Amino acid sequence: MRVLIVTGSSGGHIFPAMALWEELNKQGQEAVLVLPKKSREGNIPVDPRQIKYIQAANLSLKLSSKNLIEFCLFLWGGWESLRLIVKFNPDVVVGFGSLNTITLIFWAWIFRKRTVIHEQNVVCGRANRLLSKLVDKVAVSFDQTRKYLNICPERIVLTGNPLRKEMVRVGKKEALDFFGLKDGKFTILVTGGSQGSHRLNDVCFETLSAYRKRIELQVIHISGVQDFGWLENRYKGTDLTFRIFSFLKEMQYAYSAADLVVCRAGATTISELGKFRIPAVLIPYPFAYAHQFSNARVLSELKAALIIDDRQLSVEKLSACFNELLADPLKLESMRQGYRQFSKQEAAVMLAKEVLNSV
Repeated sequence: MRVLIVTGSSGGHIFPAMALWEELNKQGQEAVLVLPKKSREGNIPVDPRQIKYIQAANLSLKLSSKNLIEFCLFLWGGWESLRLIVKFNPDVVVGFGSLNTITLIFWAWIFRKRTVIHEQNVVCGRANRLLSKLVDKVAVSFDQTRKYLNICPERIVLTGNPLRKEMVRVGKKEALDFFGLKDGKFTILVTGGSQGSHRLNDVCFETLSAYRKRIELQVIHISGVQDFGWLENRYKGTDLTFRIFSFLKEMQYAYSAADLVVCRAGATTISELGKFRIPAVLIPYPFAYAHQFSNARVLSELKAALIIDDRQLSVEKLSACFNELLADPLKLESMRQGYRQFSKQEAAVMLAKEVLNSV
């Protein structure tokens, strides 16, 4: 079968789309990944012959010359999407959210191609809310998403959020050896998502610097590109054992090494925490319609994570969470056990099955 997979430019969109692409190729299907042109700069580990690029736009509701230019780019992306539909002639088109997916899904609907969209977050984004009215199937990562979709329930299917095939737990000693860290020390992983978070980086560093006197700590910190140099210099001014990265492709080692994670609550991060069953302190990103709060509540209700509101994030607040967790190993074990209720199905396999059965 011929499948077009279209996605936005953020890691939260690209990673699950790549996981589906990998699964379809493994099953012998002809799958092509469609990305925004600005993603050319990224290191996408996909055969270049199986990637197509279309023009993306950053539209808003404001009346401005910039928005007029963006609207023209959106129309150009629509023309490129039409050409791609006609040339590739797919059996199915799968969208993973963002404005970038709208035109390709729309043309697929016009040409009566089968269409599937996948929603990574609990609360649907604007593009997927719009497209849910047109497509044949809506695949969701969380069962809670059903209440946000005003469509026929039979068109909604729970698949989970596909993760890259590399996302498999390795032995803790192997994971610590990968970073050159010691066994026996409490290991904290800090990450602000694919773009990084200056606020989270700053507060976490200050908290860890103060807290190192109470317990033997070692830190794996993924800072994002912008904060890397600044944060590395701050760590070097302390006696903390740390490993800092602007971006880490081998996240399976970080999750396998960590005893606790401090992070945002993007959909992919939530799914990865569920896969690796790691206690977490979640600081949901407060913008983008605050959808990360809904994601975070999934783990909070399972008693697998604590939540700190970004507006209340401070050294004192994060230290209080550390006091609650690090002083009580039974609390951490109880949080790990909370993941028993988290979906264990292979999301990429489930989604591929829905895509192939949609024809």
